Amino acid sequence: MRIPARIALAAGLSLLFALPTSAQQERVIRFGHLNNADHPVSFGVKRFGEILATKSGGKMKVMEFPASQLGNEMQQQSALQGGVQQMSAPATTSLAGIVKEFGLVDFPFSVANYAQADALLDGPLGQALIAKLPEKGLVALGYWDLGFRNVTNSKRAITKPEDFDGLKLRVIPNPVFLDTFKAFKANPVPMPFAELYGALEAKAVDGQENPFAVILSNKFYEVQKYVSATNHVYAANIVLVSKKFWDQLTPAEQKMMNEAANESRGYQRQVSRAAAQKAVGELQAKGLQYNEVSPAEQTRMQQIAKPVIDRFAATYDPAIVKLYNDELARIRK
Repeated sequence: MRIPARIALAAGLSLLFALPTSAQQERVIRFGHLNNADHPVSFGVKRFGEILATKSGGKMKVMEFPASQLGNEMQQQSALQGGVQQMSAPATTSLAGIVKEFGLVDFPFSVANYAQADALLDGPLGQALIAKLPEKGLVALGYWDLGFRNVTNSKRAITKPEDFDGLKLRVIPNPVFLDTFKAFKANPVPMPFAELYGALEAKAVDGQENPFAVILSNKFYEVQKYVSATNHVYAANIVLVSKKFWDQLTPAEQKMMNEAANESRGYQRQVSRAAAQKAVGELQAKGLQYNEVSPAEQTRMQQIAKPVIDRFAATYDPAIVKLYNDELARIRK
């Protein structure tokens, strides 16, 4: 018996539309970041990619571009907003230019340990900040660990606030960082990360501040003499997706992306924190002079930085600042 052509066509079309879209579409995700391929952020990208490939049956592939290959923080942010790059994992700091309340994450001496940091970022405050990003062309899938930031320089050990006096320090181009180090009487110099090693080598700046794993991975020990455990700011990376790309995904694909981000987060944090601990010993072995800062001197630094915190907090959304202060009270109990 011959089936009429229009019935065959209709049957074929209904079969085609019954197929899940994800089964037809392969997606290549260009995931850029600033760190080298031996850094914990890179390990996080690789784990995220493995989990996503498994969940999508190999249809969603992550291509990693480490070491600023796709540009500095701001260039990659613009590329995500424009839809020409799919993902990045910058420090949260780099978002303060488009959502100023991200500056709250950079407030010095706000959290004392990793447990407090995770509670702050994974809780209501972190989510409230993430909720402000879609209107800026970005979607965030959560926070990774970058670690507590510490100061290196070529002049002297930092044991007290006065040791910052006159030091030319590269800082992230971020108002909170600039004003904090000005309060310490340092001479802060904003500069893209990719230019930092050359500036230290040429003595254009005396020092910089970054987590231990970043200091080691970028071989700053070749051009610096002292590393001081100031632990002045807890730094996090944020897993960002281009909203233009996100909006093209099916709900099933978005779910896979969220799950892969959640499942890779614990692993990335664990790797990052183990690397920080190990990096201290390795930096000393490479010849850097290491020192810790006493709790009393850290408290003095905190007091010097407090007017800076108060001044910035006064310019942010009052509801978010209240949430931040409530959350700090909760996590410090």
